[in-house]
Amino acid sequence: MPDPAPRPSADEQWEQLVHRWRPPAAAQPRPYFYQRVRARLDDASAARPVWPAWLRRPAYAALLGLLGVALSGDCAALPSAAADAGPQPEASGRPLPAAPGR
Repeated sequence: MPDPAPRPSADEQWEQLVHRWRPPAAAQPRPYFYQRVRARLDDASAARPVWPAWLRRPAYAALLGLLGVALSGDCAALPSAAADAGPQPEASGRPLPAAPGR
């Protein structure tokens, strides 16, 4: 009876496995790749708008305007707490009368 084909040894199997796992050769970029990237970056930087993107959107611009009005210190837009408390006595140097029942 003929002998079957010889099987690889354990060491040969490991070597074959390691050869399959080796990373492929590093890929090289196509010719003039970096020149094309540089040209695109130069075009993008030359076409940069004056206003930032968030300011060009109307919602952000309106919110920024409202925030500016709210923080400007202009009290005409909001009623003061002193107006709700009623009339205040004038500062004449006299002490205020005591509240009744106390």
